[in-house]
Amino acid sequence: MKLGYARVSTVGQDLETQKEKLLKQGIAEDYLYIEKKTGTTTRNREALKDLIKNSREGDIVYITKIDRLARSIIDLNNVMNEFFEKGVTVVFIDNNMTFSADAESNPMQKLLFNVLGAFAEFERDMIVNRTTEGKIRAQHAGKKLGRKGQPEENIKQALHLMNNRDSNNLSVSDIVKATGVPKATIYKKMSSK
Repeated sequence: MKLGYARVSTVGQDLETQKEKLLKQGIAEDYLYIEKKTGTTTRNREALKDLIKNSREGDIVYITKIDRLARSIIDLNNVMNEFFEKGVTVVFIDNNMTFSADAESNPMQKLLFNVLGAFAEFERDMIVNRTTEGKIRAQHAGKKLGRKGQPEENIKQALHLMNNRDSNNLSVSDIVKATGVPKATIYKKMSSK
């Protein structure tokens, strides 16, 4: 049976291209396993777990590229070994590569597989490095990173209301609703005074 696996890392990425490529391989839409999860680890990837669990000896799993399956050589080897132990063949469409369940007995296939996995991991590490460098440059340029904090006026109002709860009879939830300042922020500001 033909099975397909597609993954994007973020909500903004498009799954359609991957789905189209998988459907062109003759995979029925019901046999596509799709998820939106980061590729740094295969942990917590439910669609991948389901795919491994539901695959049977003789099945062929199609994936567009190696980095859609895993971005670390260790995770890639672990997942591929699970497929191989079950007698499942894995095809990477864009790389035009097929790894059959007897890959362990084929030294050239094993070498090629590990080289491609190493390149996927290297590419991921380079992206992480560039992202980190960009954040450092932005910080040096005086740009603030992360979520925008609460306006100081709202925080002052929330603290004032908290300090006068005996007279205003407001609960913490009431103060959060009235000011829009999260409970954690209120308590943090109160403990720092």
